[in-house]
Formats: sequence, structure tokens, C-alpha cells
Amino acid sequence: MKIHEYQAKELFKKYEIPIPAGGVALSPEEAHDVAGNLSGFPVVIKAQIHAGGRGKGGGVKLAHSLEEVQGIAAQIIGMNLVTHQTGPGGRRVKKTLVEQGLEIEKELYLGIVPDRATAKIVIMASEAGGMDIETVATQTPARVIKAHVDPLVGIQPFHCRQVAFGLNLTPSVMKQFVPMLTRLYHLYIDYDCTLVEINPLVITAEDTVVALDAKIDFDDSALFRHKDVLEFRDLDEEEPLEIEASQFNLNYIKMDGNVGNMVNGAGLAMATMDIIKLAGAEPANFLDVGGGASAEMVENGFRIILSDENVKGLLINIFGGILRCDVLAQGVVQAAQKIGIGIPVVIRMEGTNVEEGRKILSESGLNLITAVDLKDAAQKVAQLVKD
Repeated sequence: MKIHEYQAKELFKKYEIPIPAGGVALSPEEAHDVAGNLSGFPVVIKAQIHAGGRGKGGGVKLAHSLEEVQGIAAQIIGMNLVTHQTGPGGRRVKKTLVEQGLEIEKELYLGIVPDRATAKIVIMASEAGGMDIETVATQTPARVIKAHVDPLVGIQPFHCRQVAFGLNLTPSVMKQFVPMLTRLYHLYIDYDCTLVEINPLVITAEDTVVALDAKIDFDDSALFRHKDVLEFRDLDEEEPLEIEASQFNLNYIKMDGNVGNMVNGAGLAMATMDIIKLAGAEPANFLDVGGGASAEMVENGFRIILSDENVKGLLINIFGGILRCDVLAQGVVQAAQKIGIGIPVVIRMEGTNVEEGRKILSESGLNLITAVDLKDAAQKVAQLVKD
């Protein structure tokens, strides 16, 4: 689960990680009031959406007076902000973060993520902080410092010193940075995060360290332990079809292609998406109905896929195990009878009760296309979509 910058900074404040003074505003008038309580100008008005690259998209601006604050906030609130992370459709801005401007001497990057290859937590940092950190990581990876932390042992002083020396911090800044990094790591662990990122982490003219930005992602499977984090959830920032799918315990992620696919098992679903691309088409979604899916869950998954207007063809790829092929077939028939099918559907089934499943489909009267294997299924649906 993602949260807004201002919400991430609330957690930063709880862990005594320095942040600029400021507050959230849902209207130009509120932005005016927040700025009036800050100690001078300039102030920064920042659009709050679940995406990076806001500055390049026009969602982060400086104001030098209360009138300018209100005018800029009026421009940002309600705008459709397009960044490299939102896609061409952009995101509608409904709130802003108004913060005290700082005199910045240096911008750094700092992040914490899991490394599945080593089963460790990785602290990443770079002197080349700011908007183009992705370019730095790609073109000059040597400029990114990495410290690997064994989660069974936890962060140690030498990890912090490794990062601090790699960032060429002065002794006075290092004295602030080391305890701050330790607290940031504890936040990451305590809240079951999958990402904690500060970009940029700035060193001010007063030689202080401040988190100018904040980004936190959480492991959805651990949210039952964090009721306070659940209160941060903003459904307006999530894909409506994904929200609907979660209500039926379906693992659904919307994508930009035109071939919908329904699969049981996350690994098989990813392989199915790959082979759709190899066949020359683009997947419209990831949908894992799960091993224990019922006919009703299959029906709901079918309906959610078909409600995506970009979907021009559907591939159903089921390997019958816990989810039997006859149960899948019943769900498909139920869905087709209730909502109708206006696009070609290709089905590949193997495994438990496959003959019963094929019989149910053949006797349903539906215009379904069967495939002998996954390659054949992908080629058929890709050709049908092109035609």
C-alpha cells in the first residue's frame, strides 16, 4: 500500500526524523492559512498524489507571498498531474502540502528496500540526490552506495558509518545522520515496509539534515498489524477495478494492454503475461484467482476483466489442482450468462477434472475457443485481437 508524502512525514515525525515545518491543505484558502503560520518565505506548495516526478510535471512550486500561495494552490488543486509514474492519464490532485522553504547546500538520496537475492535489507544512498536518481542508478551505478543489513541482527553502527563516509559527510552532519538513519531503519522494520525513501535528503546552509521528501510503501499482507496505517489509505489514488477485485479476494492489477487474462497461481499468471507479449500482444491485467477459488470468485474475476473497455480478447489459463477445471468452467458459464461475452475467449485447461470442465463448456452453448497448450492459446488470442 502506498501513502501520501504528508502521511509519510507524520511517521517520520514519530521517529524523530527531521522534516520541514508545514501542513496539508485541501483548498487554496487552507494553503493560505498554513503558509501564514510558517516563519517567512519562500514556501513550497507540493501536489499530493501517489506518484513521483511531481516537480517535472508542474506539481511542485515556490511561493513568495500569501497571495502567491493561494494562487498557486488554486492552480495545483484540481489539476490533472501527468508524470512518468502516472502514465498518460495522469492523476487528479485533491490536496497539497505547504512547507517552509529551506536554504539547501546539498541534495542526497537515501532509501531502504528488501533484497530478495541476498535475503537482506539494503540501505541505498547517493550524493547525486534529486529528481534524476533513476538516471544515476542506470548510467553511473558506482555513485550509489549500498549497505546490506541482516534483518536477524539489525542495523549496526558500522552500516551507518559505511553510508555516511560514502556520502562524504562532514563530522557535524555525520553526527546527525547516523542516529537518523538508525531510526529510519527501525521505522522500516516496525511498519513492515517494502520501501522507505527520502529523495532528496538535504543538507541545509545551517549544516542540518532534513528529509525534504518522503515516500513509504507497506506490505499489504502485514497491514492487519498496523491499523493506524490503514487509516492512511486513499482509495481515490487506487485503480477502481483493483479496489473491487480486493473485495472478492482476487489478486488483480490493471495494465495497459488489450488481452485480459485469468490464471490460477501468481507464477503461472506472470508466465502467461510473458507469452502473450511473445505472441505479439499486450496483457491488460494480472489476475490470479488463487488455488481455492470458487465459481463465484471466477465469475467476479471474469466480470472485472470484461469491465475494462481496453480488453479486446480474453485468455483463460488454468492448471487444475486445488482449483478444479470443472469449478472454473462453472464460473465462466455463470459469468457469461449474467453479463454476456462480446469479445473472443480462448481457454486452455489442464489438470484435475479437465474432461468435466471441457464438457461443461462444450454444452454451455458459448462461443469459446479451446487451445492445446499455452503457446497455442497465446497465439490464438493475439491473432484474434489483431483481427
